[in-house]
Amino acid sequence: GHEQLLKMMEERMMDVEQKLRLVKRLLQDKVNQLKEQLSKNTKADAMVKDLYVENAQLLKALEMTEQRQKTAERKNYLLEEKIANLNRIVKNLASPSLKS
Repeated sequence: GHEQLLKMMEERMMDVEQKLRLVKRLLQDKVNQLKEQLSKNTKADAMVKDLYVENAQLLKALEMTEQRQKTAERKNYLLEEKIANLNRIVKNLASPSLKS
């Protein structure tokens, strides 16, 4: 009976060791999977930061372009006023010469 008990305990120990090896392998697979995911997340985080910076630069460029457009529109309006005034002056100068 004593040897039978020892044999049963030895088989149980071997079974437990086999299960432990399996669990260890599964845990290692999970660790590898999580490391890979962390690496992907780190890359994605860096890309998001780059895009954030690029977006800020583009917004600044857009702001400057809009400002230039407003300035150009103001200058255009002033030039149109000057042209209208010059046309009036030319018309007034031409009118007396037509009368005479």
